[in-house]
Amino acid sequence: MIRAEVELTVPFFDIDMLGIAWHGHYCKYIEVARCAMLDSIDYGYMAMKDTGYVWPIVDMQLRFVRPARFEQRIRVSAELVEWEYRMKIKYQISDAESGEVLAKGHTIQAAVNASSGEMSYASPAVFLEKLGIKPGAA
Repeated sequence: MIRAEVELTVPFFDIDMLGIAWHGHYCKYIEVARCAMLDSIDYGYMAMKDTGYVWPIVDMQLRFVRPARFEQRIRVSAELVEWEYRMKIKYQISDAESGEVLAKGHTIQAAVNASSGEMSYASPAVFLEKLGIKPGAA
């Protein structure tokens, strides 16, 4: 299981006039966790690009359960749950102290050949190798 968890503090510039995090900033929070997860297998965005593939997000879903508030410590987890044909990552944002769930969701990313711009219909061998999977055995 490929998983990462980060802790963040909701900063002043992320809140609205009600003192809660604006919903659009949750995308930034999950991005931080996603980067930590990809870095843990040495497949961060720059390493990814160096292999000749980019992985744009083609679908994103977030469900907001409770608001994150100014100066609240939050824990954001990212877990890779699909990898054979695409990269599906599940997320959970929770209060760092109580564990109360604030939001959850997922993103789906597709492998695209960086030079041709063509989408791959299977995960490239280099990505599977980073996961410790022998290409062809996925």
